Amino acid sequence: MNNDFDEAINFVLEMEGGYTLDPNDPGGETNYGISRKSYPNLDIKNLSRQDAVEIYRKDFWTPCHCDDLPRYWAMLVFDSAVNQGTRVAIRIMQIALNVTVDGIVGPKTLAAARSAKPRAVKVALAQRIAAYHRLMAEKPNLERYAVDWAFRVIDLATRIHI
Repeated sequence: MNNDFDEAINFVLEMEGGYTLDPNDPGGETNYGISRKSYPNLDIKNLSRQDAVEIYRKDFWTPCHCDDLPRYWAMLVFDSAVNQGTRVAIRIMQIALNVTVDGIVGPKTLAAARSAKPRAVKVALAQRIAAYHRLMAEKPNLERYAVDWAFRVIDLATRIHI
């Protein structure tokens, strides 16, 4: 495991917490942020931390090419992928980098991420908040999570020193 993944997974697990069965959460039953809705065949209640870490690496970190991104982009994209979906996370990064927005991390996206100025990361953080607002406009019942989502982005910005 590289240090970027270790730092990113610790942040995600801190934000996601342990086992919950929140009737308002569209994911339903969750543990370490892994939801019954996304993983219907898992024993969510008894999911181990290590199993959650492996799922996050396989289904979020690796598909977003986080090992190929600078630390601050890797953390931002990974956390966004966990909380908003991998395609949304990649598209947010691509909007901020001013490259073709296709939800695919290719050579142009990677090159742009490696040469981006810090302002691009701030744009991505703002785009992330905007994505939450769009989601809440579509599904007003999710407004109950607005403050937690905002704090998550603020905490991430602090963690990546932006």
